[in-house]
Amino acid sequence: MSTLTAPQTLTTTWNIDPIHSVAEFKVKHMMISNVKGRFSKVTGTMFLDESNPANSRVEAAIETASIETHDAQRDAHLKSADFLHAEQFPALSFKSSRISFVRDGEFSAEGDLTIRGVTRKVVFAVEGPTPPTKDPWGNTRVAVSATTSINRKDFGLTWNAALETGGILVGEEVIITLDVEFVKA
Repeated sequence: MSTLTAPQTLTTTWNIDPIHSVAEFKVKHMMISNVKGRFSKVTGTMFLDESNPANSRVEAAIETASIETHDAQRDAHLKSADFLHAEQFPALSFKSSRISFVRDGEFSAEGDLTIRGVTRKVVFAVEGPTPPTKDPWGNTRVAVSATTSINRKDFGLTWNAALETGGILVGEEVIITLDVEFVKA
């Protein structure tokens, strides 16, 4: 009598290194230029199935109040009820539902993005993960870069002001870019 054993999958856990990770965004200002900003407090975990990356998943959270745009007055406005309402909604989050292989070194990560208590499906174009490398302290690290575009109004971010010459003060499309370094648990 022989017994068949199911192939073992190797799923590893990787935690976001918040010191070496950033979430950035850009949005049109006055319909003529881009304003860029960043969130400095990013946390989360990637569960990487090395034998079948499509079985991998990722969960991440961003502290809303960690927004920085190099203008204290604008940062305060973005944290207010007009925009992110950081007091009531202290975190933005993403939880993947499907990882798809695109080509060598490129994936797409579909999942639920929650901003201001509103959850919508989004797809991130992902580059990586990089080959694992050892840091000077013996930890194993990988990195990914991911990008998506959202309409801020879909998440309840509807504040705006009309311009005297026509048009609006804040664009609706927001491009989000993540550069994340993970440490193997």
